[in-house]
Amino acid sequence: MPDSSDLLKELRIDRSAAARPQAPRGSGPWPWLAGALVLVGGALAFWLLREEAIPVRLATAEAETSAAAAAGNSVLDASGYVTARRIATVSSKITGKVDEVMIEEGQRVEAGEIMARLEATDAQAQRDLADARLAASRNEATRAEAQLNLARQTLARTRDLAARKLVASAALDQAQAEHDALAAQRQAANSNIRVAEESLALAQIGVDNTIVRAPFAGVVTVKAAQPGEMISPISAGGGFTRTGIGTVVDMDSLEIQVDVSEAFIGRVTPGQKVEAVLNAYPDWRIPAEVIAIVPTADRSKATVKVRIAFKERDERVVPDMGVRVSFLEDAAPAGSNAPVATGVTVPAEAVVQRDGRSVAYVVRDDRASLREVEVADARDGRRRVSRGLAVGEKVVLSPPAELEDESKVTVE
Repeated sequence: MPDSSDLLKELRIDRSAAARPQAPRGSGPWPWLAGALVLVGGALAFWLLREEAIPVRLATAEAETSAAAAAGNSVLDASGYVTARRIATVSSKITGKVDEVMIEEGQRVEAGEIMARLEATDAQAQRDLADARLAASRNEATRAEAQLNLARQTLARTRDLAARKLVASAALDQAQAEHDALAAQRQAANSNIRVAEESLALAQIGVDNTIVRAPFAGVVTVKAAQPGEMISPISAGGGFTRTGIGTVVDMDSLEIQVDVSEAFIGRVTPGQKVEAVLNAYPDWRIPAEVIAIVPTADRSKATVKVRIAFKERDERVVPDMGVRVSFLEDAAPAGSNAPVATGVTVPAEAVVQRDGRSVAYVVRDDRASLREVEVADARDGRRRVSRGLAVGEKVVLSPPAELEDESKVTVE
């Protein structure tokens, strides 16, 4: 029979269970799933709408100093032409008919590159004949070697028999003579092999001479021959034979040559700074320096030739261009004529055209601001800006087409 205390415990009300709220009907995981979808949608919208930073390269606007104070005044002006120290009209070593021309004007060639081929039928026939003679000489040497081995064995046996008095001395002499004769034949066969090899090498040179190669790396400026024409290293005199395949110029050897009047040659010294301006690009000032003063004078013109080297290489400089040069005096000593700031300069690639205006993009706080500028002449790869920029501002180099005003940027 159950205890009365146990029965009383069963009659008590569990108030903790009654205090817990009951989940309403129809509720479950759906509210939580809806909330998660809202958060994910918001994050996706933020990611899609955020601004992509455009990678750019930057340069600093610098102060321009007075050219007269920094580089010296011009003590002499002269005119001349751009010339090449290495220029060659390439021809063949033999006379023959052009079979193929593999160059065009403006094409760059490397040293040893094939420029043209001549008809090689005769040369190849000579090479094949020399090759056949070499094979025959080797076969003859093989036969002589085999006969010599047999004579060597015969001589050994004859010596053995003669030592035992089984053959006459004349038989031994005969075997020795045959051995010596075959040894001489083998030596002659080996000599014939060497002669045949030299003949084959000479015939191969004849074949190689039908191939015209570039003597050095450069640019083709003239294409002088066409397939079917005759070419010769010497002039035939009749005008129907070409003397060259084309002309190659080493663009790295370009320099300036000017004629300076005898009365002013004392103002020019080797190593002197020079400023060159091409007639084709009057706003482009190229730094240069004097290489040498040629130690001879032109009696008819009373001038002395001066060679000037470019200090910058550029594809726009080509042979035979007209050029004006200014020989500069040495820079003034420090403190006597200090450089004076006259403007702002930036790399030439920082200034671009947008809607017919010259503009530059100034970067501040990771934002590129479009700035309209006024530019003057170009010098040493930089543009002088007379209005629109301040010294120390950061400008974008070669602004990409997608860059706009107030675009977000990041430095490469």
